[in-house]
Amino acid sequence: MTELCLRRLGQLMEPDPADPQEAEGVLNPAAARGPDGALYLFPRYVAKGNFSRIGIVRVQFDDAGDPVGVERLGIALEPETEYETWPDGRGGCEDPRVTFVEPLGHYVMTYTAWSQQGPRIAIAHSHDLLSWQRVGLAKFTAYHDIAMQGVDNKDASVFPAFIDDPHDQPSVAMLHRPLFPGTRPEDIVRPEIDTPDSDALQTIWISYWHWREDQHGYEPTGHRFVSHRPLALPEFPWEKLKIGAGTPPVLCRHGWLILYHGVQEAPSSTPDHRKYLYSAGLMILDRERPHHVLYRSPEPVLIPSRPEELLGTVDGVVFPTGIDRRDDIGQPERFDVYYGMADDRIGVATFTVPATLLEATGDRGRVGISFRDISARAT
Repeated sequence: MTELCLRRLGQLMEPDPADPQEAEGVLNPAAARGPDGALYLFPRYVAKGNFSRIGIVRVQFDDAGDPVGVERLGIALEPETEYETWPDGRGGCEDPRVTFVEPLGHYVMTYTAWSQQGPRIAIAHSHDLLSWQRVGLAKFTAYHDIAMQGVDNKDASVFPAFIDDPHDQPSVAMLHRPLFPGTRPEDIVRPEIDTPDSDALQTIWISYWHWREDQHGYEPTGHRFVSHRPLALPEFPWEKLKIGAGTPPVLCRHGWLILYHGVQEAPSSTPDHRKYLYSAGLMILDRERPHHVLYRSPEPVLIPSRPEELLGTVDGVVFPTGIDRRDDIGQPERFDVYYGMADDRIGVATFTVPATLLEATGDRGRVGISFRDISARAT
């Protein structure tokens, strides 16, 4: 294992058996500090038929400052628009991430909108975390000859500060994971499926939405994410089948910190009954040029091992989506991570970033991959 591992604090939420909105699970929450200083989570509530809403809860802490419970406050978003619903009544607002974007002065939520078109990244914003307004689906330009628009996409989150894009344009930068055809784990493990580009396109991407300042504040200069960069491909055995972004970027002493997920085939998997393990790793991205990866954990920092992580709606899953830097208790290098457990419960774990993390990596530091790398792997 790597020198950094998460310490579990325990299970924080499970479905309320009296609430039909939670009948099939409570999972994958966003996390953000409100204007009142309280910590709010935005869990995915799954009703019967896989109908998903995004809830709002306030986290409760014990005297030591550890999270121990929640107070349910209602619903942030539920499927209403054509990009969130199906004609037969199904629909989904799923797996949110929330960031307070300081230059804009409001919170930005990225979430997965699920309709008959497939999963897509949708955006909403709020000034108080309690009332949310939809912006719409994220739109993308192409990346060289790779179409980004109209592709299934998930696991999006934005940075809390403007980031200069590769052309030095101030931007809202977003991490995301397009699901190009042939890049899902269930495709990669089947040798009979022709997936010539799967290795090249199993990538966490960073994309940029340009903004400019005028007398009224900041305004977007366009309506699409541009200047895409591939950030990271599967590299280690524990993430062989898939890699995806997880928690929103948050500053630590070394740069932008994210927890991400990787997928491998479970030891008990067979060709007739495939099983997977979703584990969590850690990346540090350069503060000024976050497409440069300064550190990447060669081993997972959190793996499914508890019964509630090994058995559930989807067995063998830890899925980090929310992170809280503990400035509130005077520990800015402590981070609490909120994660989905087997797709039906929510757990929380904690860690402190070592002062020597980057110094200890040696040649394990990584630089973001380039279009040349993508092209070489695709041929």
